[in-house]
Amino acid sequence: MAEGDNKSANLLAQETAQLEEQLQGWGEVILAGDRVVRWEKPWFPGALMGGTTVLFLLIYYLDPSVLTGLSCSVMLLCLADYLVPTLAPRVFGSNKWTTEQQQRFHEICGNLVKTQRRVVGWWKRLCALKEEKPKMYFASVISSLLAVAWIGQQVHNLFLTYLIVSFLLLLPGLNQHGVITKYASMAKREINKLLKQKEKKNE
Repeated sequence: MAEGDNKSANLLAQETAQLEEQLQGWGEVILAGDRVVRWEKPWFPGALMGGTTVLFLLIYYLDPSVLTGLSCSVMLLCLADYLVPTLAPRVFGSNKWTTEQQQRFHEICGNLVKTQRRVVGWWKRLCALKEEKPKMYFASVISSLLAVAWIGQQVHNLFLTYLIVSFLLLLPGLNQHGVITKYASMAKREINKLLKQKEKKNE
């Protein structure tokens, strides 16, 4: 068991080191983005939502086709991939890279690797469910897709995308400041109260 844990830890460290090497040119930008999404300053959430809102209003105003939107997105990614590693050291100053920043960059890469592993694990469990319990798999997938299709029919697709993107961008800050934990605990207490009241009525 201990040998398996050590092997998994070594593999995680190796994957994290590889990701750090791949993203080294984006280090300053990633750290700046990390400070924004974790709300290190009080005005960061407002700036985050303001930028997201302006972007989606621009998309709504231009109303590009799917092919145009996809082409522009890929073009921007290619430009960023070429320009960011070149310009980032000049903008942020490579000589300002500290041990604390390196440690935070290492933590971010480790979290990304762990997230990737979770996604792969969920996919493997879904494939295992398909093999072991095909009826349950079929019912779960079809019902989930029908629910998503119904939501997509009720809400404008661009507005729904805006809500999802906004939530994902705010999620690290909400988690960092304990907002999610606070409301999850409140919901848990209310559910426990309801269950206790139901038990008393049954008695």
